[in-house]
Amino acid sequence: MKITNIKTFIHSPHWNLILVKIETDEGIVGWGEATTQGQERNVEASIQNLAHYLMGKDPRHIERHWSTMFRDSFWRPSLIVTCAMSGLEIAMWDIFGKSLGMPIHALLGGPCHDRIKIYHNGWWFEATSIDDYVGLAEREVKERGAKAIKWDPFWGCDVFTTERADFDRIVENVGRVREVVGDDVELMLDGHGRFSPNTAIQFARAVEKYRQSWYEEPIPIDASPEGLARVAASTDIPIVTGERIPTRWCFRDLFEKRAVTFINPDIAHAGGILETKKIADMAHAYYVGVTPHNSAGPILNAASLHLDACMPNFVTNEFFPFDLPHWNEILVEPFPPPRDGFLDIPTKPGLGIEIDEEKLQATNRPYVYHDLSSFWRSPRQPSTG
Repeated sequence: MKITNIKTFIHSPHWNLILVKIETDEGIVGWGEATTQGQERNVEASIQNLAHYLMGKDPRHIERHWSTMFRDSFWRPSLIVTCAMSGLEIAMWDIFGKSLGMPIHALLGGPCHDRIKIYHNGWWFEATSIDDYVGLAEREVKERGAKAIKWDPFWGCDVFTTERADFDRIVENVGRVREVVGDDVELMLDGHGRFSPNTAIQFARAVEKYRQSWYEEPIPIDASPEGLARVAASTDIPIVTGERIPTRWCFRDLFEKRAVTFINPDIAHAGGILETKKIADMAHAYYVGVTPHNSAGPILNAASLHLDACMPNFVTNEFFPFDLPHWNEILVEPFPPPRDGFLDIPTKPGLGIEIDEEKLQATNRPYVYHDLSSFWRSPRQPSTG
């Protein structure tokens, strides 16, 4: 079997998805995804660059191709290159599974879990006030059946936030959301890497009485692992990070410094399915749980389900329920919706889902520029870009 063509598609239902299609001389095609918000054009160019190496090669030799592409990239660690490799690697796994008539999880050792636990994210994107957060949280639990919800209550804050009003606003936000959803719903806080270690500790101590399941990316990802370990040692809230960290080598210090309770690698960023499995296995040796990041399209969601199933230290997976109608616009068959806080493991060969290229082209949702400075603006503050 030989690779004969590699295509990329940027599809933007509300943010830009980077989809990858690998075609072979035996008629088997594989789909991958390399979605990286804010860096779509760069990742797409890197995929086309790596395609020069892959053309004419057997897509089933996944370990060889990954190791060669990583070695030959020279400029590393590079999240752009690793994201491009991830999209291609997922597509190769899809081909491998289809060629054997088996789902990907069967090729990774078989499932440890019968269903995949999820938490809801994205429910809070329209909020411009604390009242909005509270109302949207209540809707997510009552109408969409969320058993666990994650959000960023820190919008408008930056690295050295010291204003008393900011602390009060955040404490009120978390406290009122806890009150409206009740004690049985899990709460996860996402800091998007915005605080210094000292500020992150102050915020953690201010809200930990509301019993969060974790505090995600409390400090910038380029801060020292010792700084993150200090945050972890200063609060009872479990610390998680990893969505913007590529490869096992970049995760190593987090484990050795005992800086995290959980990690949340993104398959489309970390290096693909097998590399994320290796990261999860490393985490297991330190009794660190895995909660994969997953804010992308149907391919990444399917890949995550296969990998989640095979991880003994899997905890829960991210899910954006309002994405389902967008995915179903381009899929051959609808993506199975969650049931009672869980998603089913795919059982069909390869990824178990298939993109309809004609539907993808006909839907015509072209690239849209997204201003990521919104993370540091108040929800009420307009863009200055």
